[in-house]
Amino acid sequence: MSACDKDPRIHDISSSIRVVPDFPKPGIMFQDITTLLLNPKAFKDTIDMFVERYKGKNISVVAGIEARGFIFGPPIALEIGAKFVPLRKPRKLPGEVISEEYVLEYGTDCIEMHIGAVEPGERALVVDDLVATGGTLCAAMKLLERAGAEVVECACVIGLPELKDREQLNGKPLYVLVESQ
Repeated sequence: MSACDKDPRIHDISSSIRVVPDFPKPGIMFQDITTLLLNPKAFKDTIDMFVERYKGKNISVVAGIEARGFIFGPPIALEIGAKFVPLRKPRKLPGEVISEEYVLEYGTDCIEMHIGAVEPGERALVVDDLVATGGTLCAAMKLLERAGAEVVECACVIGLPELKDREQLNGKPLYVLVESQ
């Protein structure tokens, strides 16, 4: 599901995202959210739109995927009264962790979460800046579900439908504000 152009704030959010051709390698059209962060109104609108969607939905966990999920997740969590749980790359969290490996275009990667950060039965929202193939979001959902959480939805600022961004999500709801053209 996408917010599309129904909300007038979407245009400002979309136009604040810089597209950088051929970064980090030829053929990639990099969606740069750092320019969105330089626009306080567009950044606030982004957070507000997510808060409006999730407030009152009984979500107790907002899980942000390293690193850009750490930008959007905490303000959403604070506004909806949920805790923020960072999902990190390997060997970044002290203490005991559970991990989930996932396949990338070339090779594999892994995300980790502290054991005990999520309690069985908690309702979770997964947040990241962008969904491309859905592999990272899928790994995040598996990690949370292994800890006993119910993943309510995945939320991303940008979706890349040309990369089949929903294919790996196994029917889990995905909400994006801006779909890349």
